[in-house]
Amino acid sequence: MHDLKTIRDDPQRFDAGLRRRGMAVQSAEILALDLARRAAQTRLQELQAKRNEVSKQVGAAKAKGQDAADQMAEVARLRSAMEEVEAEEKALAEKLDRLLAAIPNLPGDDVPEGADSDDNKEIRRQGNPRNFPFAPKQHFEIGEQLGQMDFDAASKLSGARFVVLKHNLARMERALAAFMLDIHTREFGYTEILPPYLVRDAAVYGTGQLPKFAEDLFHTEEGFWLIPTSEVPLTNLVADSIVDEDKLPLRFTAHTPCFRSEAGAAGKDTRGMIRQHQFSKVELVSIAHPDRSGEEHERMTSCAEEVLKRLGLSYRVVTLSTGDMGFAAQKTYDIEVWLPGQQAYREISSCSNCGEFQARRMKARMRKSGEKGTRFVHTLNGSGLAIGRTMIAVLENYQQADGTVALPDVLVPYMGGVKVIEPHA
Repeated sequence: MHDLKTIRDDPQRFDAGLRRRGMAVQSAEILALDLARRAAQTRLQELQAKRNEVSKQVGAAKAKGQDAADQMAEVARLRSAMEEVEAEEKALAEKLDRLLAAIPNLPGDDVPEGADSDDNKEIRRQGNPRNFPFAPKQHFEIGEQLGQMDFDAASKLSGARFVVLKHNLARMERALAAFMLDIHTREFGYTEILPPYLVRDAAVYGTGQLPKFAEDLFHTEEGFWLIPTSEVPLTNLVADSIVDEDKLPLRFTAHTPCFRSEAGAAGKDTRGMIRQHQFSKVELVSIAHPDRSGEEHERMTSCAEEVLKRLGLSYRVVTLSTGDMGFAAQKTYDIEVWLPGQQAYREISSCSNCGEFQARRMKARMRKSGEKGTRFVHTLNGSGLAIGRTMIAVLENYQQADGTVALPDVLVPYMGGVKVIEPHA
C-alpha cells in the first residue's frame, strides 16, 4: 500500500515510479479522490459542530419552558445531511482504497528499467555447467524412465499440472526439504515455523495477492485461501503488531505445500514439474529494520545461494527489471539454476525486498525502546529453495549415461545412505 502523504508531497516522483513499472501515471486521480474525501470530512465536521450547537439550543429552550420545535426540526435536518455526507465520504474512501490497493510497489532507484525478463541484469555466476559425454535428458524423461515420476496417474487423480512421485524421488522431496531447513535454522539463524496452509482474506491482502491476483489463487467454499507460498502466513505473523526495535530482524523459515492456479500460464512448461498447481517450497521471510533491509536482502540471497553451492549446482543471480518484478517487490534477485536438459538457466528462487509496502497493508510497525513514535518495518521474502525445481536440477545435472542418477554427497545422509537412484519397477 502507498502512503497518501508521500503522494501528496511529491506526486511527480510517484508517477515517475509508475512509469518505470510501465504503468500510466495515477497521482492526479488519486489526489482528486483524496481531495474530495477530505472535503467531505470537512463538511461532516461542520455539520456535526452545527448540530451540537443547535442541540444545545434545544436543551436551553426546554429548560426555559419554551417551544423548541424549530430547533428540533433543524437537528433532524442536520442529522439527515450528515448521513448523506457520511455515505459520500465512505464511498470515496472505498474507491480510493481500491485504487491504491491495485497499484504495485514502486521500484528501487537501483533496479534496472525494462519491459520484461529480457531486460534483467546478470550480476554473478557460480560454477561451470557440466559437460556430458552424452545428450542430457530433461527431468521428466529421467523420472519416467526411473519409474518414479508418474504424470498419467496424477492426471487421473487431479488433471494437468500435477505429478505423483514414488520411491526414492518421493524420498528426495523429503530429503531436500530437511537438508534446506537444517542449513537455514542451524547455520543462518532462521526460526522454523509450521504455519496454516489455509488463510483468510486479510492475510493474502496483506502480502499483496488480493485484490488484484485473486484468479491466481485457490479459494474454498468456506472462505479460506490456499497459500500460494508460505510467505503469506510467515509475513503476517507480525500483522497488526508493534515489534521492539531490538528484536529485529525476525527471520522465519517454513517448508509447506504451495497452491497456484497458474492463470495465464497456458502453453508454458506444459511438460514436467517446472510449473504445477501444487508444489513444495522452503521459504525465507525477514522482518527487518527499515534502515537495514538492503543488507538483509543481500544476506537472504546468499543464504539461498548456499544451498545450491552445497549441492554442487551451477547457477547465476540476476536483478529483475522493473517490468519483471512481482507486485509487492521493491527490488528482486532471481537465482537461476542451470538445467542441462533444457540448456538454459531457470528460476529456482526469487528474493525480494518489499520495503514498507506489505507492512503498510498489514499495519506492522516497530518502536525504538523508550520512544512513543513508530515506523513501518520492512519485509523480505525468498525461496530457500523451491523443492521441485531443486529436484529437477539434481536429476538433470547428476544424470548418468545408463539412466541412473548419482546423488550429491551432502544429500546422501538424508536419503538413508542411497547414493544412486536406480530404476524402480
